[in-house]
Amino acid sequence: MEKLKKLKAIIPFLGTVCVVLLFHFSKIYALKFYPVIVNSFIFCVFFSSVFCEETIIQKFAKKMDGELTDFSRNYTRKLTYVWCVFLFVNLSISFATVFMSPKIWELYNACISYIALGVMFGVEYIVRIILRAKYDRK
Repeated sequence: MEKLKKLKAIIPFLGTVCVVLLFHFSKIYALKFYPVIVNSFIFCVFFSSVFCEETIIQKFAKKMDGELTDFSRNYTRKLTYVWCVFLFVNLSISFATVFMSPKIWELYNACISYIALGVMFGVEYIVRIILRAKYDRK
């Protein structure tokens, strides 16, 4: 049973590696749309949650921290908007690179987009720590 859990955890990673290898060793043009599809899915999840009572980030925060304060609810809702903009820009650039040279596609989708994602996470984490210390007193 434990082995099955470990296998389920690495299936997305193995799938991604297979797609990357297939793209690298083939001339199948449609594979360039893989990042576009993934980014579209993630953007749709975040964007659709904006119209719900609780956004996706609020649900994650609630699972981690329990009940949210008014400040946390407002912050996570605004953060969802910021992530939607970031994800839409990332999706748009990924889509544009499909029609560019393979080198540009690889540079953006295999490097720059991950760096941008890491920077976004890092900056948000620092901002969250600062704002929590300043405003969010439970």
